[in-house]
Amino acid sequence: MLPVLNSAADAIGCTPLVRLDRLTSSLGLDGTILAKLDYLNPGGSKKDRVALGIIEEAERLGTLKPGQPVVELTSGNTGTGLSIVCAVKGYWFIAVMSRGNSVERARMMSALGAEVVLVDQMPGSIPGQVSGADLALVEKRAKELEVERGAFRADQFLRDGNWIAHHDGTGAELWTQADGQLDGFVDFVGSGGTYAGVTKKLKSVNPSAKCFIVEPKGAAVLAGGGVSQPEHPIQGGGYMMPDLVFLKDVPVDGYVQVTGEQARQGARLLASKEGIFGGFSSGANVSAAIELLKGEMKGKTIAIIICDSGLKYLSTDLWA
Repeated sequence: MLPVLNSAADAIGCTPLVRLDRLTSSLGLDGTILAKLDYLNPGGSKKDRVALGIIEEAERLGTLKPGQPVVELTSGNTGTGLSIVCAVKGYWFIAVMSRGNSVERARMMSALGAEVVLVDQMPGSIPGQVSGADLALVEKRAKELEVERGAFRADQFLRDGNWIAHHDGTGAELWTQADGQLDGFVDFVGSGGTYAGVTKKLKSVNPSAKCFIVEPKGAAVLAGGGVSQPEHPIQGGGYMMPDLVFLKDVPVDGYVQVTGEQARQGARLLASKEGIFGGFSSGANVSAAIELLKGEMKGKTIAIIICDSGLKYLSTDLWA
């Protein structure tokens, strides 16, 4: 039985690890997928870990002052985590998000006390498909607000609290929960913090573990591919940013590309076969793990993250 906690922030992390045997059996796969249910964090995503890690690191370093506002660019999940952490710790939080992201995310952050600033997409952009150009507009507005409000920028693409939270938390939990029986890890990349933190941890305890990056097909810049489809429905990543700071000097054993439709089918399989209600990126991770078990990871055990809840996508075509 868990003890009584002092706040919702204390409930972040230590999420369950579940075998997806029903899903793999239904597809006739040889191997095991272990799913880390980070959608069960208080804010409904793995980004709660990042939010807590960044804010606590900034408090330790003195870069975040008492009463100082916090501002951050977000696709919704980091913003939700920051809404919770800032509410608990007493900081005013300003979330800056593209209108291309699902409306549920904006409403959730607002309900949690955040000030939500929505930024229009580039002309011709498709709602629900946030491109790198759309994200650049959000970044521009976040920088303006940082100056205007004298705010602390909780920069999830640069603050080490991001990847450290996944190294000390997610990665360590995975290894312990799997009892050291883990051959690989595959992750859809946004900021790169999850991939970097988990990979560094797994490689430190099992150098033979293979770690793979997932990107949208047609926008796989980390794999060195060209961009033929900048718009895709997999929210929270695939931003076509080839120089992610957290991935510098982090080993990559391979790359997997998935289409938007594969991500949808992966999420729907996860829900119907396992009763796990994840979002687009969770579906991308499932689909990538399936492809790996059909190929070079056949017969092996692969870990994935269920990044966020499918409840955040009820207004999209994920469940249409």
